[in-house]
Amino acid sequence: MDTIDALHKSPAKLAVPMDALAFSFDRKVGDMTITPLTDGYLDPDFKFLRDIPDENVQLLLKLGHRDGPPRASVNAYAVRAGERIFLIDTGSGNTMGPTCGRLFESLEAAGIAPADVEAIMLTHVHPDHSNGLIDLATNTRLFPNAEILLHEKELAHWFDDDEMAAADERAQHRYFEMGRRQLTPYVEAGRVRTFNEGEILPGILAVPCHGHTPGHTAYQIGTGPGAILVWGDTVHVQEVQLPFPDVTVIFDWNPVDAATSRRRIIEKVVAEGLTVAGAHLHFPGFGNIARNGPGYALVQQPELLKM
Repeated sequence: MDTIDALHKSPAKLAVPMDALAFSFDRKVGDMTITPLTDGYLDPDFKFLRDIPDENVQLLLKLGHRDGPPRASVNAYAVRAGERIFLIDTGSGNTMGPTCGRLFESLEAAGIAPADVEAIMLTHVHPDHSNGLIDLATNTRLFPNAEILLHEKELAHWFDDDEMAAADERAQHRYFEMGRRQLTPYVEAGRVRTFNEGEILPGILAVPCHGHTPGHTAYQIGTGPGAILVWGDTVHVQEVQLPFPDVTVIFDWNPVDAATSRRRIIEKVVAEGLTVAGAHLHFPGFGNIARNGPGYALVQQPELLKM
């Protein structure tokens, strides 16, 4: 409880509550523009966080001006580079209930037609990130001109029959079968490209952060201070996993590797002065990371807020 007590004495370093975010502005990195896109939000049970008592989670949420349960935004991002348009993740489609499934409304509000999207970078293949790829009624591609980019280990894992057979029945259906269903129309059309790391599109670097899934990947837009790292599911609950980076979630494929990757990625962000954009940070998901005692805190940028 020492760390929690210390946090209680410095609440100003914690995140701005989501209710205070009226709307966000685009972010510029060089000649690229990054637009946050909301797919909605999820209200997971306290039990989805591992290795931390419920009462500690409740206290950390209270310190962050949040009431339980630990609500998680579901964010995707559009990247405009001149006339080219890329996406990072596609939201949940119509598969995760009434609080999600708003990605295409967000695209329309941003003036982006699905047919204009040239490439989609998947941080990983989980329902809230990749279930917006196809029309489930027709099994057709919702982004007819897009190439799908994902880590080679990610694609291999979800299409591995032995891995699927070893999973429980729920995971087989929710993750393996649905992941394959979402990706197969693009695979059959020759519109899937895998990578390991490094530059995958002009000015965009793939940064592996495996553990949450075998090929979980962050994407760095630009280089040096001011660059943006879209870090996927590096953090699910910012009020908990930033002060306590070793807290994992039940959805982690390898919890030890997930925690190790989280610490490594956060240290990279701090050391290089990067801005982060998170799939589950409170919308719009942009911010900077500051050291705070033995952990960290998110400082969401005031120029993004209209109170």
